[in-house]
Amino acid sequence: MTRFADTFAKGRPALICFLTAGDGDTAANLDALVAGGADVIELGMPFTDPMADGPAIQAADIRALAAGTTTANVLAIATAFRQRHPTVPLVLMGYANPMVRRGPDWFAAACNAAGVDGVICVDLAPEEDADLGPALRGVGIQLIRLATPTTDDARLPAVLDGAGGFLYYVSVAGITGKQQAAMASIEENVMRLKQQTDLPVAVGFGVREAAQAAAIARVADAVVVGSAFVELVGQHGAAAPQHLQALATSLSTAVHGEARA
Repeated sequence: MTRFADTFAKGRPALICFLTAGDGDTAANLDALVAGGADVIELGMPFTDPMADGPAIQAADIRALAAGTTTANVLAIATAFRQRHPTVPLVLMGYANPMVRRGPDWFAAACNAAGVDGVICVDLAPEEDADLGPALRGVGIQLIRLATPTTDDARLPAVLDGAGGFLYYVSVAGITGKQQAAMASIEENVMRLKQQTDLPVAVGFGVREAAQAAAIARVADAVVVGSAFVELVGQHGAAAPQHLQALATSLSTAVHGEARA
């Protein structure tokens, strides 16, 4: 079984945690998330034009790029993470330019060597799958697709074609950050997605607090939290790990408490 399959076979919802690579002491920060109960790690590849991201992640990208973070650095962080945490699924999340500029085969091979399990390419439409998807799938790396409130039943088959790992449901039609979708909308759309795919459905964008995460975990297979963690790195710098672990513990306790029957 893959690390994704093992994670989603535990009989409870999963907590997926995001941090931007190169923003602060990424290794220590990632370790703190795992210690706090993170089931899956999303590692953001800093980019100059992160169109889907709100102010918190934009600021993290700026900090990481100002520190000189490169794609090679991101891959080195991933490699070291895999050595420390052999069973935790690791996803690289970012934009197409850094992923394809040296060719999809190069990127896929580099991800495979680093122990990456999945890739989310925010600005690669399903119609452009050939630019990256076959190379990733060829080395066993899952291309994780995004669905949104505007992904209707006519569009969904294209989104699901070639998708793997889990389906990431973006619960708001907007950028990452403090926007929050109504729970009724999340429940309705998750149920609709589950009727069309056997992939686990993860819900993200705007999730910040334990009560909200628990409510989503009652209907989804996973809850994704990003901006709330990234903000802690920006606020606390070198002291971030203890704050990250505390928030991850609160969220994982809430999410894992919604165990499936």
